[in-house]
Order: sequence, then structure tokens, then C-alpha cells
Amino acid sequence: MEGKIDIAAVVETQLADFEARELPRLTTRSSALPGLPDKADVVVGMRRSGKTWFVYQQIREHLAEGIGRDRLLYLNFEDERLLPLDAEDLHLVPEAFYRRHPESRGKQCWFYFDEIQNVPDWETFIRRLLDTENAAVVLTGSSAKLLSREIATSLRGRSLTTELLPFSFEESLRHAGVEIPERWPPAAPERSLLESRFERYLEIGGFPEVQDVPTDLRLRILRDYIDVVLLRDVAERHGVENLPALRYLERRLLAGPGGRFSLHRLYNDLKSQGLRVGKNSLYSYLDYLEDAFLIFTITVASPSLRVRQTNPRKCYPVDPALASAISFRASRAIGPRLENAVYLELRRRGHDLAYLLTSGGLEVDFVAEHPTNGPRLVQVSADTSAPKTRQRELRALEQAMEETEIEHATLVTLREEGNVRLESGTVRIVPAWRWFLEPEAEEAG
Repeated sequence: MEGKIDIAAVVETQLADFEARELPRLTTRSSALPGLPDKADVVVGMRRSGKTWFVYQQIREHLAEGIGRDRLLYLNFEDERLLPLDAEDLHLVPEAFYRRHPESRGKQCWFYFDEIQNVPDWETFIRRLLDTENAAVVLTGSSAKLLSREIATSLRGRSLTTELLPFSFEESLRHAGVEIPERWPPAAPERSLLESRFERYLEIGGFPEVQDVPTDLRLRILRDYIDVVLLRDVAERHGVENLPALRYLERRLLAGPGGRFSLHRLYNDLKSQGLRVGKNSLYSYLDYLEDAFLIFTITVASPSLRVRQTNPRKCYPVDPALASAISFRASRAIGPRLENAVYLELRRRGHDLAYLLTSGGLEVDFVAEHPTNGPRLVQVSADTSAPKTRQRELRALEQAMEETEIEHATLVTLREEGNVRLESGTVRIVPAWRWFLEPEAEEAG
């Protein structure tokens, strides 16, 4: 019983600290929470991508609406003082809150639980909270399993998930105080500024903490992010002991954004270097890296499961700057980082993504399926000034449009702009800075 009293005191202290704390100034994120009654909102993403500050944004909005802190609860389960907490203790949290604010019981309250996956078997508590209290519940976590295994089995339709990635290009502009043009096309000075800021975005990436630090410190911070994910969110969480093999896989995938890869080939590469690892273990390691939101993978577009499983996948880090942080060669290759950024933006916009191989063996970077806007083809090429490059990209899109019967495609470049009419349909060539900022309806036009 004594342990319970100690934990209750820690919770009381945490709640008091939060209520006395001044919320930091923050960059407003473009994401929004559904906020449906009787459903928990779940915010997921890689650590350091801004989930906690996104929660602060929600709290600030409530405060601006006149809702007092006596109806707002925030608790961070990464605080070492809460490490003894387990599922049986979680009831102490609302008890402590309502003991501090008895007048709030029965009123609409908002409970924010940061990194709650650190508490084993937390799901039953959340379900009970939704059923018994007049509280909107927001959870954050740095594990994809937070939204799949635990929620699917225990919350059963009682939650909605919002994925939070590092800053988009638009959010990075907002952070820097750069205004987004209200009219298109913008005037020449605005265009030059946006072109420059976009190339800076590809170099620096979108992690909030590194936006305003010198290059050497930025690279060190990004490497630290990678190491923390590898050690805490993968090795420790999943009990991985073969760290050399795990680190080799992580570095190979991060260094080649947009590249096709085969785990069978990586397995043979490891074996040739004397690193022993089972092939099934490699598949598990890949799942763990995706679970921690460090990387994402896509398959070839095909209705056949066998075709999708036997063809190489393509890999994209969670931020375009991560490749540069671990590979000098990657830091000089702007094309892969541009493709990485386009993938992330399409993901933000809610597309299901695959890459396409035409019957002639040509590749289109993305077949993007959207539940409301329909499918589209998106090709990425940083520089299409060379005639052979331009011809290759357009030929791939022409074959893909003919085979998929999709009549419109987009070619994202760094600077070129225009429309090309092909036999299979129309290709819109658009500079990246503009594509990232335009509403999708305009982009399809």
C-alpha cells in the first residue's frame, strides 16, 4: 500500500507542476484532431517530431476559448518519476485530478496522456475512462503498435489516429515567419525566397529542434535521434541483441531514400561481412524500424499479393535530412531527398502509396490513391534540363498512364514548370516549392 501512496504523491506533484507551468511558444501545426465524442484521439509519430508540442497547441486553443486549467489534465509518462506506474495504478490519475478540482467532475474535461505506451496494459484504463468520465482523451505514442495491436484488441473502434510527422515545408515556413503567398503565381521576389527556403528545407529537414542550429550541431542532434530510436524504441522495446546487424540495416535504409531494396540481398551482404543474423530476424528488424516511425516502406503497385511480396520494396526515412546525417554521399544527392520529401507530403495528405513498374520496365515513383480524390501518378526528378533525363521521365509516365488509364500525372522538379501533352494524357511539370504549398485540388487542375 505504501508504494501506491508514493505513486499517488508523484501524480499529484506532476499535476501541480503542469498547472503552474507556462506553456511554451510554439509553431502551429497544420494537423487537426477529429475530437469525436466517446472516442480517444491518438497522436503517433517518431520521437522528437513534435507530438508533445502539438498537445500543447491543443491545450493553448482550449485556454484561448476560456476553458480553465481546472478542466485540463496533462501527464507525460516518459517522466522517470512515473516509471513505477503500472496499469493497476492508472486510476490514481483521474482520482488525483478530481481531488484537486472536485467542481470539474461532471463537466467536460480534457485528459492528455503523453507516451502512454510506456505503461503496460494501459488500454483497459483508457476504455474505462471513456465509459465513466465526461472526458475527451488524447494519447500520444512513438510506436505504430499503439494504433494497431493494442488499440485494435482493446479499444475496438473507440479511437481515431492522427499521424504527426516532422514539419512539412509549409510548417517550416511558418516556423521561420515566412508568409505563404495568397495569390498564384507569386511575384519574382517571393518565388526566389520560396525556392531558397525549399532547398534549405531539403537540407535541414523538418524536426522542430534543429531548425535554427548550426550545421555541425544539427547533424549531431539528428544522429542522436537515430541512436535513441535504435536503442530505446527498437532494441530495448523488442529485445534485439544483435545490434551490429540492426545498425547495418538501419544505416543502409536511411542512406538510400527512394531506393529499391531486398532483404534477401541485405542478408547476403551481412553474411559476406561475417555478421550472422537470421533472415527472419531481418524481417522483424525492418518491422521494428517502421514501428518506431524511423522509416516507411512501399511495395510495387499490383493486385497480386505474390507480386508485391517478391518485388523489392522502396524505403523512405521519416525526414529528408536523416540520410545526410549518416552519409556524406547522400548529403550531396538532392534528388533522393526531394523524392523522400514528396513521399512524406503525399503521406500527410492521406494517400496510400506504391511505386509502379510499367510493362516496359520503367519506374514511376508513386501511384497515390486517395479516398476522395482518386488515384494519381507522381514522378520526381530534381533536374530535367538534360534531354535524356526529361525523355526518360516522360516516357515512364506515358507508359504508366496508358496502362493504368490515369489521364493526368505530375512531375515534381526543383525549378521547371509547364504542361506536356502526351498520347496517354497530360503531365503537369511543377516546381517543388509550389507543389508543396498548393492545395491538392489546384494541383490536380
